[in-house]
Amino acid sequence: MARVLVIDDNETIREGVVAVCERLGHDVASNDGGEPGLARLTAEGPFDLVLTDLKMEPMDGLEVLKAVKAHDETIAVMIMTAYATIETAVEAIKRGAFDYVEKPFSTDTLRIKVNRALEWHALERRNARLQATNEVLSGARDQAAVEDDTGLFEGMLGTGKAMTSLFQRIEKVAASETNVHVSGESGTGKELVAAAVHARSGRSKGPLIKVNCGAIPETLIESELFGHEKGAFTGAIKRKLGRFELADGGTVFLDEIGELPLPMQVKLLRVLQEGELDRVGGERSVRIDVRIVSATNRDLKAEVEAGRFREDLFYRLHVVPLVLPPLRERTEDVVPLARHFVRKLRKRTNPSVNAISADAEAHLRAYHYPGNVRELENVIEQALVFSTPPEIQTEDLPPQVSGARPDPESKVRLPLEGDIGLNEFLEAAERQMILAAYEAAEGVKTETARRLKIKTSALYYKLEKFGIGEVAGRKLDDA
Repeated sequence: MARVLVIDDNETIREGVVAVCERLGHDVASNDGGEPGLARLTAEGPFDLVLTDLKMEPMDGLEVLKAVKAHDETIAVMIMTAYATIETAVEAIKRGAFDYVEKPFSTDTLRIKVNRALEWHALERRNARLQATNEVLSGARDQAAVEDDTGLFEGMLGTGKAMTSLFQRIEKVAASETNVHVSGESGTGKELVAAAVHARSGRSKGPLIKVNCGAIPETLIESELFGHEKGAFTGAIKRKLGRFELADGGTVFLDEIGELPLPMQVKLLRVLQEGELDRVGGERSVRIDVRIVSATNRDLKAEVEAGRFREDLFYRLHVVPLVLPPLRERTEDVVPLARHFVRKLRKRTNPSVNAISADAEAHLRAYHYPGNVRELENVIEQALVFSTPPEIQTEDLPPQVSGARPDPESKVRLPLEGDIGLNEFLEAAERQMILAAYEAAEGVKTETARRLKIKTSALYYKLEKFGIGEVAGRKLDDA
């Protein structure tokens, strides 16, 4: 069913055209003049087809045509005239009319022309959507040439139990229409998981539209997600389709969903529940068919408990959770990933380097990678810049990595021998874990608390208890 607007100052003809369009199954509105017709178009849009008389006062059909095309160039416009001449028809088509129909016209003629006009409109809307989608995708597409690599699963590499299990879960969940939530630390590859879910799903031929919720200003995020109508706000010079409409028939990846403001969480919940959205400044809801893959490096459950994330939205998004382990928990993948990044980056960085020395690989394995896989890729790119063919040496690695080989004698030892009770053992283990996190975070309290997954207030108590670092402006003895 399409939406049709009929504009004609002749009541008999207007009602006849309305009747024909309604019998075709369309939603039809009508007005007796150009100005009220355009006001209706603006207030009650979107319309798919406008049929307008040519000879009207004070605004004629050509002026209506110009105003409609300025509002939305994808709307099909058909001119109705009893004064048809070649000049009139050519002028109307030059200005963007799809066709014209000469009065008096038969029901069959009008029906055929209306159907053709609506077919053209559907094609124009599809082309506009594809163009907008391509602009979004081209802005996010990685242009670097990547060589074929064995062992990759949709761009991800992992051989251990955790990653193998993750790949199996992706395969299973991709076949469904279930919403998926991906969690993991920054740099672990959440975007790749979202792309894998889309690529292995029945929506793979549709678009995958990616949105970083934390990178869009709060004042613009509704327009970015749901689009806006022309004139909805200052600077809205034309209708804009939002990311959800662009993803119709495909998948929307909402990265950093935990950054979404509470008012937008309410509107997103409605989209998930109703399958429709409202453009900013729009009067009618738009039906959409999208699958949601969300991701965050936050603990969303904790955000719900803190009142920063809606519980009902959490359960709508968190139907199937996929958890990405940090790179420090899958050290067996460090060297294969490093070799993969050499193959990926060498062409545009240092084509003569094609390997990593054994000693450099040992240092790569020993480093803890707070930035995860993204940091490892950055490490390899830096090393390629400074290395001398044919392979990356230890001295080519960044300082924090080249000095990362662990010394077993320097590790803090737990008191496993002698007369020691369970409480003493647990306290020693707790202190060692806190000290390791504190050193890895370079003394930053909030980062230390994040690594330990405890509140900052609890961390201050434990730092003081174990005499680690500097608390409340005073240096504590590091026992």
